[in-house]
Amino acid sequence: MMGSLLSLPSTKTQPSNYIENLSAETSKRLRMSSSYIGETPRLIPSLPDEISLQILARLPRIWYLNVKMVSRSWKAAITSPEIYQLRKDLRTTEEWLYILTKVGEDELFWHALDPISRKWQKLPPIPNFVYEEESKRVFSAIRAWNMVGSTIKIADFIRSWLRPKDELDRLPFCGCTIGAVDGCLYVLGGFSRASAMKTVWKYDPCQNMWQEVMSMTIGRAYSKACMLNGKLYVVGGVSRSRGGLAPLQSAEVYDPRTGLWTQVPSMPFSNSQVLPTAFLAEMLKPIATGMTSYRGRLYVPQSLYSWPFFVDVGGEIFDPETNTWAEMPAGMGEGWPAKQAGTKLSVVVGGELYALDPSGFGDSGKIKMYDQQTDSWKVVMEKVPIRDFINDESPYLLAGFLGKLHVITRGVDNDIVILQAEIPNHVSPTQTSSSWTSSSSSSLANSSSMDRFLLSSASLNEEPIPLSEAETDMWKIIASKNHETAELVSCQVLNI
Repeated sequence: MMGSLLSLPSTKTQPSNYIENLSAETSKRLRMSSSYIGETPRLIPSLPDEISLQILARLPRIWYLNVKMVSRSWKAAITSPEIYQLRKDLRTTEEWLYILTKVGEDELFWHALDPISRKWQKLPPIPNFVYEEESKRVFSAIRAWNMVGSTIKIADFIRSWLRPKDELDRLPFCGCTIGAVDGCLYVLGGFSRASAMKTVWKYDPCQNMWQEVMSMTIGRAYSKACMLNGKLYVVGGVSRSRGGLAPLQSAEVYDPRTGLWTQVPSMPFSNSQVLPTAFLAEMLKPIATGMTSYRGRLYVPQSLYSWPFFVDVGGEIFDPETNTWAEMPAGMGEGWPAKQAGTKLSVVVGGELYALDPSGFGDSGKIKMYDQQTDSWKVVMEKVPIRDFINDESPYLLAGFLGKLHVITRGVDNDIVILQAEIPNHVSPTQTSSSWTSSSSSSLANSSSMDRFLLSSASLNEEPIPLSEAETDMWKIIASKNHETAELVSCQVLNI
């Protein structure tokens, strides 16, 4: 549906004289665009097209699905890149949350949420593309890297060594990486049959369609991706080698303006090179367990892995200005909370780096914020209301939009629930968590159970439903939708 690419309505009122301040070049470009040459000479009779476009650009994008049905010229206008550039000029861009889910063993679905109207839309499916670089034979060793963030459950890992399976024959996107840049979603690499793919698929919300773009320079699966300075960086992952699978230290960057991939210096993995014996060096494999864009640089936490053990070894930082890697501060790398089997999620909101420490979920889940001054992670919110889904690969996700931190999880009826955290702006990360403990405890004191907080989708319609006045001080549910037995895989926020 076209609505899947729409973004939330802008709440900002533009100055009445803003139209007069638009550059003559922008107006000329819009007026002369071939997208508006058709059966109808003007989009709106008696109005110049540049004025009509400014009207359309101010409409909430949730309306665009109906607007494009008015005429061919209106449809051309709504799906043109010019109107989205104009939305940027007018500052009427809107943030939507895009969530990737998995149903069963091999079905991936994208869902988009407008957090203002709280309406969901379903994206068109990723093309059923099977890419084979070499052999079709499936290596059971591929399953060994499920813990890095694959779309197959981690519990299957040990069995994969004992009895090879052919599930990857049906999963062309197993271990793919999700990224976003320049208002588009990207699905990168992954395994198809026995091969690590180079292929990249791009979802353009202006056209509401997927298209294949230039491939990466190397096939990789279970890599990490992040946007920085308008470019998409991809690091690490695994690829196929003669001995099975090999961890990758390489990194590359995609420029959406040129459509080209360029290699950047490989991660040194310096901490993995100080192991005391050759045996440990052979047994423990270095992997990138996360990546985030923070204060103009890329931060990549790392671990050494050998089933069932993960050893945190800090991480490394890439500076695009010097094109070099440096070691991550010890407190940051060693204290970075892990989601599951070493995977580390984080989100930057208001310039601050947040992570969720799930230890035990329920009463003991905590939101932590990194304090750069003390090089430590401080608890800023306790008792995060996340139910315990032991068998789920991704029992929760993190996202930042509308200037706030959000936790995406599943409710009591397998509905996907979006929780919004209310972290006061005046709180300093150097404060201890004692005051937060009492505040959070009192906020949830009126709740009989976590299930009461994570309400079923049947009771969540269009309005966010809080539990009580006290609890809204910390959390509120802004949206919910039943996706049957869908499991969470990944999420991205697009500002369009």
